[in-house]
Amino acid sequence: MAKIVALTAYFYQAAVAFGLLIAVAHLLSPSDYAGYSLFISISQFAAIFCFEWIRFACSRFYPGQREGSEASERKALTVEFFACAVLCILAGVASILFGVPPEVALLGGLVAVLQGASDLHLTMLRFRQQFRAFSRLQGSRATILAAGTLVGAAVSPTFTFTVAGLLAGYVGYSLLAFLLTRGVLQESASFDKALVRKHFVYGSVAAGASVVGILAPLGLKSILTASLGAEGAAGALLALDLLQRPFILIVSALQAIQYPDVVAHYDRDGETPALRHRLGEYYSLLTGFTLMTAAGIFALLQPVGYFVVSAGLRDGFLAAAPFVTGLAVFRAITLNMLPTPAHLRHRLLSIFLLSVADCLLLNGGTLAAGHLISASSGALMAGGMVGAFIAMLIGIRVLLSLPFDFIWQPVVLSAAGLAVPVLATAGFDYSLWISVGAGIVGGAVFCMLGLHSYFTRMFRLQAAS
Repeated sequence: MAKIVALTAYFYQAAVAFGLLIAVAHLLSPSDYAGYSLFISISQFAAIFCFEWIRFACSRFYPGQREGSEASERKALTVEFFACAVLCILAGVASILFGVPPEVALLGGLVAVLQGASDLHLTMLRFRQQFRAFSRLQGSRATILAAGTLVGAAVSPTFTFTVAGLLAGYVGYSLLAFLLTRGVLQESASFDKALVRKHFVYGSVAAGASVVGILAPLGLKSILTASLGAEGAAGALLALDLLQRPFILIVSALQAIQYPDVVAHYDRDGETPALRHRLGEYYSLLTGFTLMTAAGIFALLQPVGYFVVSAGLRDGFLAAAPFVTGLAVFRAITLNMLPTPAHLRHRLLSIFLLSVADCLLLNGGTLAAGHLISASSGALMAGGMVGAFIAMLIGIRVLLSLPFDFIWQPVVLSAAGLAVPVLATAGFDYSLWISVGAGIVGGAVFCMLGLHSYFTRMFRLQAAS
């Protein structure tokens, strides 16, 4: 039951994030929104660059395999975080020397530190199986950050005030998280340098892959802005911000409730038939729910574009959105599902090279499309989608390195649920409501059949085992 509550918190966060982006896009001018979008990407990159290796080490080693190891692991993680927080702030200050405005450097450094702290804290709660506290804080963080951002934008609809509101939200959430969990993690231990070395060796390579992964959309945004200008790229940037987020949150939700069990089973029993079954369930869930998410986006794409997105961003958004959705599907699978065997076996080079391939092919495809087709938002994003697809094909080799028993039926039904709204969209010029209605009804039928297949097949197999 607690896992279901945790899953609900992710869906709530997705809904809040969707509403926030729409509201901010309406409140800010296209140029200010482009600056806000780039700031969010850069601060996320800074948080990943400085702190992601600690979070990866936490997800692989915390709370530890033996009794009494949790306090030592937590002590090492805490020391690592504070050391990296100092480096992050110093890097923000140093960026002023390279022409970054002081207020942007300060806001960016503080947002990156507080984002890294909240992500690590939530990861520790999740791997301690404290799903109720995790879900409460996950939902609270989404609400508080959205409220702070909107208040800042409402006070003054400028880039600086909007980002200052985001920072205020992080401060408020940090205080709430401290008050709610101050009595949960009390056991103390001495600092163990050996644990830091272990964390750094695994975490740095895994985080290096994440840094490259965040560089991919950051590079994509830079290409769009350079090719189309800040105002011309704003619609495509909104599509990137808006449509990638549901995939990130859905995949994160499924990983939150499934991946800790996969790791524990692999560490305890090794490569057994039971692990093959667990991996097959895990991969099937990730693939099927990714396809269902894409089906929902395609079904609602046209009405969202025409009735929700502001007029100044609408054309660029609608031109880029279908290709952004396809790109997001391929990258969700490539970066989250395909490297799973490499994470379990600590094959760090495979993790890193797959992320590099995704980044190079995504941005290379975008640049190629700009030169070969046209420098329009639709053409550029189509090239990026092709590059992401090629990277996914390369990554399948990594996935197949560890045997698994894939559950096909719900995935096939989910794929059919995606195909219906995609095909219905082709008739949009004829009638908006016929196209949307056919996509929603047809897609919903197949997706519901896919969900029913998951419940009957997977839960029945779990009960039998």
